[in-house]
Amino acid sequence: MTATLQLPGHLTDLAGGLRVRRLLPAAARRAVGPFVFFDHFGPAALPAETDSDIGAHPHIGLATVTYLFEGSLLHRDSLGTVQAIRPGAINWMTAGRGIVHSERATDDERGRPRRLHGLQLWVALPPALEASEPAFQHVPAADLPTLSPAAGVRLRLLVGEAFGERSPVRTASPTLYLDLRLDAGARWTLPPLAAEMALYAPQQGLGLDGQALPAQTMAVLPAGQGAELRADAAGAQLVVIGGAPLVQPVRMWWNFVASDRERIAEAARRWAADGFDAIPGETARVAAPPWHD
Repeated sequence: MTATLQLPGHLTDLAGGLRVRRLLPAAARRAVGPFVFFDHFGPAALPAETDSDIGAHPHIGLATVTYLFEGSLLHRDSLGTVQAIRPGAINWMTAGRGIVHSERATDDERGRPRRLHGLQLWVALPPALEASEPAFQHVPAADLPTLSPAAGVRLRLLVGEAFGERSPVRTASPTLYLDLRLDAGARWTLPPLAAEMALYAPQQGLGLDGQALPAQTMAVLPAGQGAELRADAAGAQLVVIGGAPLVQPVRMWWNFVASDRERIAEAARRWAADGFDAIPGETARVAAPPWHD
């Protein structure tokens, strides 16, 4: 059996003690299925005075996928969307040819001590859809399928299909995203639900194929294989991501993803020239790093 690849990621400290761990892309693995970016932020207790807002910034060629365990965020974008994100919901924003969005504290939490913990992932769009029209989907937690495939195992189907159920989130390619919880001492065989899969436990380690998988470490499973999972006395929570592999490698620069370098260069020039559609009522704007043709 091929060995499982473990990715520890790397940490970045942001304002007010908020830490972000980036697992993808990594030198050893650039993507898992269509997922090309995986950030884990928090858990953090943010003081009342902490400014965790991210102003207007652009994306092309990808879909952002935001999922919270604690806290809330206010999403606003250049389509006119204003949407509060709460724990358990899926926020799926398709950038296509270009979209601008911001992420801010919600009005009910602004100026108060608050907690924030969640994941933001990027899915690369197929080459034929990189210049598609931007779109936005929000699926509340209550609308996502919940099932128990075995005793002591609870599964929330965030994106994709599994065990005869389908998430309402619309995707551009075969994509899998699960939130999986195991009771204390539970054992379960995760079947190969997608051509490529990876596991990530945000807070508790667990047993994986008889070996220890530390918390906050991504395990990339061998292609076409599942895994034997075991929770310790504290139980375990993990997410599973995956799907069909990319049709071709993609390039990433700042917030842009594309199979063609010129498409990224054009987006960089367009943002510098203020050529993207604006977010209604938004004034703060994130500057891009220098682009060199």
